[in-house]
Amino acid sequence: MALFNLNKDSPTFLLFAIFTLAIPTIVLSQVANLVTPEFFDGIKNVADPSCAGKSFYTRNAFLNAANSYPEFGSGSADESKREIAAFFAHVTHETGHLCYVEEIDKSNAYCDTSNTQYPCVPGKFYYGRGPIQLTGNGNYGAAGQAIGFDGLNSPETVANDPVISFKTALWFWMTNVHSVVNQGFGATIQRINGALECGGKQPDKVQARIGYYTDYCNKFGVSPGENLSC
Repeated sequence: MALFNLNKDSPTFLLFAIFTLAIPTIVLSQVANLVTPEFFDGIKNVADPSCAGKSFYTRNAFLNAANSYPEFGSGSADESKREIAAFFAHVTHETGHLCYVEEIDKSNAYCDTSNTQYPCVPGKFYYGRGPIQLTGNGNYGAAGQAIGFDGLNSPETVANDPVISFKTALWFWMTNVHSVVNQGFGATIQRINGALECGGKQPDKVQARIGYYTDYCNKFGVSPGENLSC
């Protein structure tokens, strides 16, 4: 027996359609309510005025990109706060408070020649770019395919278009990190840069990430939870 009359002309169908279409807006509003201009600019204002990111990274670009990822920060109130705090903790660490748009050392092409699905383009460099510092031809190729830009032939797009730049960060997050957020902040560090930092390899960097995370959780009025370190 049908529980709802979903005939396209019925009032129930119209209400269902309106509610379904509204879900991304509701989620985006939830994210926007936490990532206020004061919060976003509070991160960026720590960076030196000469930083390229000062004029490149904007809250509007972030919210525009977040609109394409409605599952980001879509959990309960506390879950949403912790995920957004975790995301910006890593962004803060990776970019030096939204200072760097590109990796400082541009000598490494980060070309994995074994990746035949996303082969390197001669003369192109796949060093870190954007809020999460997207790195490697595999990530550029996959992100470009998912988002809709030529990541292999035009990796520099991530440093030239702020919306695409934030989309690559959110794509990486939703692809690799989102599923472990409820395991604690330490699990997100493991997914972001665990091979280089976790297990006592670079404890200072791990502590820096944790420091940003706990600070942002405090700003959002939520406990940081357990398992903070990796």
